[in-house]
Amino acid sequence: MTKSRKTAKPGKKTAKPGKKAVRSRKKPVPRERHVLAFPVRLLAMVCAFAFMVAFAVVLARLTLEPSPASAALTHTNMHPGSSLRAYLDQPALRDAVKQIGGNVLLGVPFGILVPVVAPRSRGLLRVLLLTAVVMLLVEFAQGALITGRAFDIDDVILNTAGALLGYVLLGRRMGRAVHARERRA
Repeated sequence: MTKSRKTAKPGKKTAKPGKKAVRSRKKPVPRERHVLAFPVRLLAMVCAFAFMVAFAVVLARLTLEPSPASAALTHTNMHPGSSLRAYLDQPALRDAVKQIGGNVLLGVPFGILVPVVAPRSRGLLRVLLLTAVVMLLVEFAQGALITGRAFDIDDVILNTAGALLGYVLLGRRMGRAVHARERRA
């Protein structure tokens, strides 16, 4: 009569009668990631770059156009949360939602497009850092060069939160699909 021997799965304990259970030392085989063909990856990067340029134009139009009529109403905000409280204290909730939501939405394209356009800047912290730096530059330009605009640290925070949202919802997956990381041996 022959005994059938069962092979142990990696990480499972096996024991022979009368012996102590020993954990198997086999490592699980790494799952291979599906890599897109080069022409598809190139097309995805070109499209992402085109969207990034279009976004830069929209960003410049929205944030860097002079507003002489509101020159007397603008003030620099260096205290995080200060202008957020001012937005929320406004009687019309619609204005607060428009201001806060608009700033969050301005950051979303960065979180989606940066991992595709710049593969070395993939990763949550890198995307957030790059977004914060770009938005700080935009805010400095607003405060120093544009009539009727001012630097607001809350705008930078909201834009960066938008980039986080874009990265978590779509950017991470898109970056991984277009630029698969090479496995280290």
